[in-house]
Amino acid sequence: MAITRLKTSKPETERAEDDARVRATVEATLADIEARGDAAVRDLSQKFDNYAPESFRLTGSEIEAAMQKVSTRDIEDIRFAQDQIRRFAGAQRASMTDIEVETLPGVILGHRNIPVQSVGCYVPGGKFPMVASAHMSVLTASVAGVPRIIASAPPVAGAPHPAIVAAMHLGGAHEIYVMGGIQAVGAMAIGTETIEPVHMLVGPGNAFVAEAKRQLFGRVGIDLFAGPTETMVIADDTVDAELCATDLLGQAEHGYNSPACLITNSRSLAEGTLAEIERLLAILPTAETARTSWQDYGDVILCDTHDEMLAVANDMAYEHVQVMTDRDNWYLEHMHSYGALFLGPRTNVANGDKVIGTNHTLPTRKAGRYTGGLWVGKFLKTHSYQKVTTDEAAAMVGEYGSRLCMLEGFVGHAEQCNIRVRRYGGRNVPYGAAAEPLDAAE
Repeated sequence: MAITRLKTSKPETERAEDDARVRATVEATLADIEARGDAAVRDLSQKFDNYAPESFRLTGSEIEAAMQKVSTRDIEDIRFAQDQIRRFAGAQRASMTDIEVETLPGVILGHRNIPVQSVGCYVPGGKFPMVASAHMSVLTASVAGVPRIIASAPPVAGAPHPAIVAAMHLGGAHEIYVMGGIQAVGAMAIGTETIEPVHMLVGPGNAFVAEAKRQLFGRVGIDLFAGPTETMVIADDTVDAELCATDLLGQAEHGYNSPACLITNSRSLAEGTLAEIERLLAILPTAETARTSWQDYGDVILCDTHDEMLAVANDMAYEHVQVMTDRDNWYLEHMHSYGALFLGPRTNVANGDKVIGTNHTLPTRKAGRYTGGLWVGKFLKTHSYQKVTTDEAAAMVGEYGSRLCMLEGFVGHAEQCNIRVRRYGGRNVPYGAAAEPLDAAE
């Protein structure tokens, strides 16, 4: 067994130092928002976005004015993408059914899937305004039936980004704000004088947004830790270096700290991809960003076998995993830790990011080991209930409950059961004692 790293990214120690700086900045910023509310949000927006309007919430007429700036072609494309996402989210929602079952005569158990009552959807802006993130969060929450959906994105060039506003509105947002970064997620979660706090935060973002969500978790729910994008290409010699390099750089351009990794069992493909990346970086318009990401966060890992490739991929648990091999379905069956799989050379991560219908808000930084990505089910809470409909069932279950409570030393718990054995079973159970089996009591 041999695993060779032909290119390695930043060591974990350097990444940890970066994380510590982000953590301290976010903690101070959230404390400022909690203390000063709208004033803090305004100061932060002025500092980072040079934007301080009278109100950060858009009015109906402002939404309409922004949408008028979007071309008919772009509106049609947004609608097409939202149709695909709505169709898949609707199918997912239909798979989640309420249940009710009689587990014993007179004992009814069930659960209901209830929407979260308010959600704050963050849509990244900055270098690349992420129009598609509005579909993925706002629209999916709408399919789930969330009654209050608020959405926020940073200004672009000192104004609301028209296409983002259009996507939010068409997706079903009830309130649209123009705020970015920590101040946006902080205001939505903590609340200010003019913004009612939400119960849940969703959406991707940069390292600061991801850390803000982490620190706010508990005060509000979150979808997952969706930080800087990650992409992995698992490939063998059934594909060529140009395809692999294109798919790696397509995600590396997201930001200066976007990990990209090639795992292969072909040395010629690995070396060819390294050379092809350099060729493409010479002509890619976003090369400044992509080159920095590739230099600091790029990996090329050469394995002997597909089993080794699988083991490395599951251990790294990357967000996007593009599989282009002679056994793509084998990877589908055996991969267990990732954000989303893109199987075969005909599809790609950009399809999933923008249009195909699956959600692009996905777990990063190994969170794929314990959670999947954002989907309609994230906006639903499954709540159980129980009913006991006969005296006989109340007495019978109460008897078992009494003894099991006393086994743990919970006398008060036992009395909740005992009083029902007495009232509905007509049996004399001494106070603070375990109910005897019915045949022994007789």
